[in-house]
This record gives sequence, structure tokens and C-alpha cells, in this order.
Amino acid sequence: MTILVFGKTGQVAQEIRAAAAVKALGRDDVDLANPAACARAIRSVQPAAVINAAAYTAVDRAEEEEELATLINGEAPAAMAGACAALGIPFVNISTDYVFGGLGDTPVEACRAPAPISAYGRSKLAGEKGVDATGGCSVNLRTSWVFSAHGHNFVKTMLRLGAEREQLGIVSDQIGGPTPARAISAACLAIVEELHKDPTKRGTYHFAGAPDTNWADFAREIFRQAGVDCLVSDITTADYPTPAARPRNSRLDCHSTESAFGIFRPDWRSELRLVIKELKNKE
Repeated sequence: MTILVFGKTGQVAQEIRAAAAVKALGRDDVDLANPAACARAIRSVQPAAVINAAAYTAVDRAEEEEELATLINGEAPAAMAGACAALGIPFVNISTDYVFGGLGDTPVEACRAPAPISAYGRSKLAGEKGVDATGGCSVNLRTSWVFSAHGHNFVKTMLRLGAEREQLGIVSDQIGGPTPARAISAACLAIVEELHKDPTKRGTYHFAGAPDTNWADFAREIFRQAGVDCLVSDITTADYPTPAARPRNSRLDCHSTESAFGIFRPDWRSELRLVIKELKNKE
């Protein structure tokens, strides 16, 4: 079974490629800013399933480039889903907690009405809606706070800054579930397999690591496991302004994913140990 993956160098794409024999398309192979080219690539390969692990992820820059972000995160996935629907094959699109506004202090269910507060969030929501509109055998999988030994992410940034400084101020009033890219990869592959068996499980689902935490405590655990002597001081979102607003509450209720696919939230602390070990081996 040939699975076509959009993305080569991203965190999740690299983990999918390491876990399964797939055909991956990077920027040199297809331009995500050209939705028609994405659809043509699918028709050319004639895969058994497609996973979209590529995206415009520059959250702050998207405030100035919303049109481009929407083209890549919105129109491209919709075109991919349309091509998959025409071929009658499963399509999995990785989405984000940023489609929500971050209100409340309890986990957000997948059926909750989205209310993005940033251009990036709006662009990802446009993709979700476009995928749904095709009516195909598709899944939008929302996740949060992705980390791995690849690419740019919070874990790698903290390890770099922790080695340079004695103290860091980290936001503590944003709460969510750090999610290992390796676990997202496994979830996507499992969902594809299940959709082949039961296409009625199409829809929108949540998948995030457990337990929920805040960025400051996440940083403390990173330093503890890595043996880095760096003091973390709690600060608020207001203390660290960014061009794009971030959701305060990024807790995702993942029960529907567990029920439909038998996929449970991974313990991010266990995966963090593996990521730190992998990064040390690279050194």
C-alpha cells in the first residue's frame, strides 16, 4: 500500500518516513502554494492514502502573510482532499489547537465551534473546512505543542537557551499538551489503516500528549531530564507579547480519538527522554 505524504523535512513528516515506507513530497517536488499542483501529484502517484504533514507554520509572520498562509494551509489541503475523494482513498490532514480561541479552563472537545484568534489559526481552520466540504474519507487531526529531535521546536530552543543562560522567563498561563511528533506519526498511520476498514470514521479528531502542562513547567522538565542548570521564572502572556495571539487554553479532549481509533494520549515525558537522548547522540 503506497501512502503519499506531503512534507519531507517537517517534524511529523520525518517521523512518518522513519516509521513506514512512504512516498514523501517536499518543496522541491510540489509547491504547496499551488493547490492544483498538489491535486495533480496525487492523481499522478495514485496512492492508497494521503497524509498532509506539510504546512505554513510561521505563526507570527502569518499576521502579515495571511493570504499565503491561507493558500498553503487552507486551499492546498482542500485540493488534496478533493483529489483523494475522487479516487476514493483516505486523507489525513494535520491541524492545530490554534483553531480555538483559548477560552475556558477545561479540555476542548472536537465538536466545539472553532474561534481562531490569529491569522495562522484562521488559515488552518480554512483547511479543515475545505477538507470537510469535499465529503471524502478524510480526517482533520488537531494536535498541539509538537516536539521532536527534528526541525524547530520548544524542546530544542530550551536546550539551546538553557546552555547559554542561567535563568529564563517562560510563560506559565498558557496550558496545553506537548505532543511527540513520533506519536503523531503513529496516529496518522493508524488512522489511515482504520479508514480503509471503516470510511464512516471520517471527521475531526484531537490528539495531544498528556498530562496537560504550561510552558514554564514544560521547560523545567526539559532541563531536569537534560541535566541543564537553568532557573525558570514564571511570566504571563502579557509579559511576552507576540505579533500573533496565542490560545491560553490549548487543552484538547481526545476521547473521541480513543473511542474511534483506539489511539490514546502519549505520555510526553517518556518521549521527551528519547528526544533528548537522540539529540545528545547527534552531538
